[in-house]
Amino acid sequence: MKPRRWRRWLLLLVAAVLAYVVGRPLLYLAWTAAHDRATIQPAPEGYADDVSRLNATRVLEVWAVPADAAEAERQLIALLQRAREQGLPVSIAGARHSMGGHTIAPDGIVINMLPFRGMTLSADGRVLTVQSGALWAEVIPFLNARGRSVGVMQSDNGFSVGGSLSTNVHGWQSRRPPIASTVRSFRLLTPEGEVVRCSRTEHADLFSLVLGGYGLFGIILDAELWTVPNEWYATERYVFPAEDYAAMFRAHVEEDSTVIMAYGRVSVAPSRFLREAILTVFRRATPPDNPPLPLLETGSLEAVERVIFRGSVGSDYGKELRWRMERDVGGYTTGPFVARNQLLNGRVELYSNRSDWQTEVLHEYFLPPEHLAAFLDTVRVAVPHHGADLLNVTLRDIRRDPDSFLRYANQDVIAAVMLFNQARTPLADSAMARLTRRLIDAALGLGGTYYLPYRPHATQAQFTRAYPQAAAFFARKREHDPTLLYQNRFFLTYGTPLLEHDAAPPLPEPAR
Repeated sequence: MKPRRWRRWLLLLVAAVLAYVVGRPLLYLAWTAAHDRATIQPAPEGYADDVSRLNATRVLEVWAVPADAAEAERQLIALLQRAREQGLPVSIAGARHSMGGHTIAPDGIVINMLPFRGMTLSADGRVLTVQSGALWAEVIPFLNARGRSVGVMQSDNGFSVGGSLSTNVHGWQSRRPPIASTVRSFRLLTPEGEVVRCSRTEHADLFSLVLGGYGLFGIILDAELWTVPNEWYATERYVFPAEDYAAMFRAHVEEDSTVIMAYGRVSVAPSRFLREAILTVFRRATPPDNPPLPLLETGSLEAVERVIFRGSVGSDYGKELRWRMERDVGGYTTGPFVARNQLLNGRVELYSNRSDWQTEVLHEYFLPPEHLAAFLDTVRVAVPHHGADLLNVTLRDIRRDPDSFLRYANQDVIAAVMLFNQARTPLADSAMARLTRRLIDAALGLGGTYYLPYRPHATQAQFTRAYPQAAAFFARKREHDPTLLYQNRFFLTYGTPLLEHDAAPPLPEPAR
């Protein structure tokens, strides 16, 4: 064959390879974007639901709190009086990102706290006073303009302050307990309509019960939260076998005081399923030109992030592509330096499912670091066995929680946060329940536990084993709320059986 013909064939071969390597991902992502349409239907009239879209429940009323603080308190007290007189249960809702009916009182009144979102900052900038309906998406810009930041919160900004306190959230702030540790005090509206201030020295019992108490003891009106400075971080990433995560975390986070935030990601790509991990750390640092700390907008890059993530749903190829992008390219929107508030200001809507016929549900398990690898071994077998579509596994560091009563961090733990896609059908929900119970058993067997804001698939026995303080928690609920005014589906699922079990025996029938 002539040299010119060889060159022509070589060029054609190179062009074909480039078309496959570059063209296939582009075509796949374009197809994903074209099919990413919003088809979600609202809950029917007279019903309330949450972000799972699996808890549509009939309610009597959804009542929005006024924005004015004095008027809100006056009307809330009157509303509680009406509910007591009519025997109606009351629940409290914010952004409704819990997934087990925690914000829904069946056939009762749901209080929408979102309009209640005022905030102020102390003169020294250390204490934020914020009403419970405020979203972190509103708090972060407020603090950013004043050089401050949130101490502990989730990795996204679409949640309400009151909801975050009621679930005692954690984040990827390294070497920190859950958000309860950042609370100086809060004001609570009790079932009797009394406003009390709760702190570690005032109504300390309620302080402990309400943080992580899922709205069962009263309405958090506002809270005082300790803030931290906003600052620049330098980003560094490590890729390694997933079984080495605990050792790598100890070497690069535990033993490095300059690391302020960190998180891990574990591959869900079939070729490396739960066998490869990335640890991303953020060290306190100053960029060479020491620029100001603006709250940057990611703009069009968000669309790229979304389509890469949504392309992984139900697709082995999409999962491989996403992992390859994350491992080899790194974060899509952060450079070598990033501001703390920029990290916290991610939008949960960026990744959310827009389809009416399917949804995404979270699991979260807390493991002693030395047992994380064994837990991942169980997950690696259980997920395919149950036919589940695992989209994401993030690992976070949480220190022992000394504040909340119904605590999940009785010790220092690593949180394995898992996101699954599923159909919105009873059959799919039953399949997910079987997987959840298997993973809860695995976590419990390794000295760990699980998180309560998600689907209520744990058995009663699993719940009481994971939270041995549960019986005392619900007994205290009956003491503080004897008429059981504040209710939700979480309480009805797990609290009512415990209260019935502990109830006094019935009086004997009178003699005839």
